[in-house]
Amino acid sequence: MPDGMSGSTKPMVLVVEDEASLVTMLRYNLEKQGFRVDEAADGQEALTRIAETQPDLVLLDWMLPVVSGIEVCRQIRRRPATRELPVIMLTARTEDQDAVRALNTGADDYVTKPFNLDSLLARMRALLRRSGSVATKGQLAFHDIAMDLAAHRVTRNGRRVHLGPTEFRLLEFLMQHPRRVFSREEMLDAVWGPDIHVEPRTVDVHIRRLRKSINADGELDVVRTVRTAGYALDTEPV
Repeated sequence: MPDGMSGSTKPMVLVVEDEASLVTMLRYNLEKQGFRVDEAADGQEALTRIAETQPDLVLLDWMLPVVSGIEVCRQIRRRPATRELPVIMLTARTEDQDAVRALNTGADDYVTKPFNLDSLLARMRALLRRSGSVATKGQLAFHDIAMDLAAHRVTRNGRRVHLGPTEFRLLEFLMQHPRRVFSREEMLDAVWGPDIHVEPRTVDVHIRRLRKSINADGELDVVRTVRTAGYALDTEPV
């Protein structure tokens, strides 16, 4: 199987889409690439299937009957059992604010229709790597933040910090290079990969989500914004 995926190690992908022909195409190609595929035709069915099958990744159409894709994504992020589930939003909407809205709702990535299948597969694999499907042993620590890479767990001052896969990979990257300033383009290459085209504003959205997750009341914001340059993990102004 491609990418060494075989047997019970095949990632399960839930395709949430009401266009039957697109579901058929995605199922055929994803199974050919070594994924297991489940499907749901509306938002309510999607939430039920997520609870029942516990997929490794969700491909979620924006425009769905019964419950919209945006609302499904909100509910995924609200529920403790699924708040770290990788979600890629599929949308025919091409306006910049729509893409940002999808990310702000909790999606890890978005792909506009019609999409290139190879690009979608690359984004899926990158997201699965960031979600911990490929385990990386070791621990990282900075200030009062501890990251267990094997368990895919982050704590701050002893409390559990819940991060989505993209925020986890962002924090991992910054903790591997503390006090160094990275541009948005450098972070895109390191976290999303050099072969995947993502707009630089996407970094800003995920940094905001990372800050919201790791900073409790009274805690130092260790993610520093460096005007015109980018971001750094630091306890001192940079």
